[in-house]
Amino acid sequence: MSTNKLALRVLGFAAVASLGVAGLAGCASVSGSAAITVGTTDQVVSIDPAAEYDNGSFAVINQSFPFLLNSVPGTAEVTPDIAESAKFTAPKDYTVVLKSGLKFANGHDLTASDVKFSFDRVVKIADPNGPSSLLWNLDSTEAKDDLTVVFHLKNANDQTFAATLSSPAGPIVDEESFPADKILSDEAVVKAHAFAGQYDITSYKKNELVSFKKFDGYKGNAGEVKNSVVNLKYYTDASNLKLDVQKGNIDVAARSLSATDIESLAKDSNVVINKGPGGEIRYIVFNFNTQPFGAKTADANPAKALAVRQAVANIVDRQALSTQVYKGTYTPLYSYVPTGIPGAVTPLKDLYGKDGAPDLAAAAAVLKAAGITSPVTLNIQWAPDHYGPSSGDEYALIKSQLEASGLFKVNIQSTEWVTYTKERTADAYPLYQLGWFPDYSDADNWLTPFFLKGGFLGNHYDNAAVDKLIEAQGVEPDAAKRKQDIEAIQLTVAKDLSTLPLLQGSQVVVSGKSVKGVTLDPSFKFRYASLTK
Repeated sequence: MSTNKLALRVLGFAAVASLGVAGLAGCASVSGSAAITVGTTDQVVSIDPAAEYDNGSFAVINQSFPFLLNSVPGTAEVTPDIAESAKFTAPKDYTVVLKSGLKFANGHDLTASDVKFSFDRVVKIADPNGPSSLLWNLDSTEAKDDLTVVFHLKNANDQTFAATLSSPAGPIVDEESFPADKILSDEAVVKAHAFAGQYDITSYKKNELVSFKKFDGYKGNAGEVKNSVVNLKYYTDASNLKLDVQKGNIDVAARSLSATDIESLAKDSNVVINKGPGGEIRYIVFNFNTQPFGAKTADANPAKALAVRQAVANIVDRQALSTQVYKGTYTPLYSYVPTGIPGAVTPLKDLYGKDGAPDLAAAAAVLKAAGITSPVTLNIQWAPDHYGPSSGDEYALIKSQLEASGLFKVNIQSTEWVTYTKERTADAYPLYQLGWFPDYSDADNWLTPFFLKGGFLGNHYDNAAVDKLIEAQGVEPDAAKRKQDIEAIQLTVAKDLSTLPLLQGSQVVVSGKSVKGVTLDPSFKFRYASLTK
């Protein structure tokens, strides 16, 4: 979708909307209905919407919590979900009218007061692993009556606010069940049955098994739920996930299998490989306080710190990562916005290396110019259980590439995801692995959460010029001018190297041949309601 079409879609929307399984004893079941079982290696951090901004947590939340607006399954089009209508009633006022008679699964009424409470709560708590950075343009939320909510924005003509309401910042929670100023434990969330999405959660063992039951009170845009029960089973070893989908012990393997496993499964007539739109990226984050020569190190030196980042950017061989580790299922990424998204450019290819290939001489020169003569020690952290089993090979190859230059000594260590999310925002990792699954299909979503001051990375990057450009593009109605701003952001951040993009990939879900209805959204929302067997 072009930038111009995106602007027209958001503005046009405002006008129109004015827009039973082996080995799983004890799982929930419904008489006369075959339960669907989905397997995953993605770990949950929290199912409290104020504390989640990761794929594993959102996979649960997106099935069970209601949204004012949501993407139509299989598309990037955002339309009213539990809302009856949504539109700009003034340049800074976005008004949403709820459908009448909405209730949570616990019987509590779902009203505009719950909506206000939900957004106020995300902003107030501002959890370091939460989605509050997406609400940068929200000034206040007003419940005018039981069905009407007005979002008062800081800047007029917000081109992405409708999409933001469909993102991880958008789940509506029950104000009678959630505290206003602290995170609720997963167990307490489930016990409260404060759900009004397509499913209620009937049982929950964190990162072991979640059982979803169809919620008859759902009145959203995703349509009829085709099954009665879905069980989500968690794996710590992707090889077991592969084996279970092959044997039919589970119906769907939804993340993450290695590239070798996918290649092998493609030859198995008992399973189907389902591929969806791209948008996922993989990258290295530099902590500006704790990286070599970072602001809080004993030998702090901003010029030397930048030289280290630039040298790494000159050495990393993305094509080798793509070919040797991922067998082409991920492709090289030379910018912050993935190829295919309107506004994407490739400044990293121009600034570092030789047309995207490594340039060891350039790496050595930049370190020498900064006065760095000895090999630099890099401590890099990665997560073995979140970004797929090939992450180990990916970071082993990065280590090999950097050390082969003679310019770096690299230590790589891994940490389980639940701990990783806490430690990375506590400055424990000088360099570390992250990936990104888009909230909505607009270039803004690969820029604002990362580089606007106070964003979710928490890596102490701060550039006032970038902040100004990000805020400007977010409210720029002229498509050509907005595109210029988006391109300028990518170039400026490429010079600063807050993060180093490596690869982009597509969605892959493996299902049994009897399973129907696998639907993959461009925004990586894999919803279970369409699954049947």
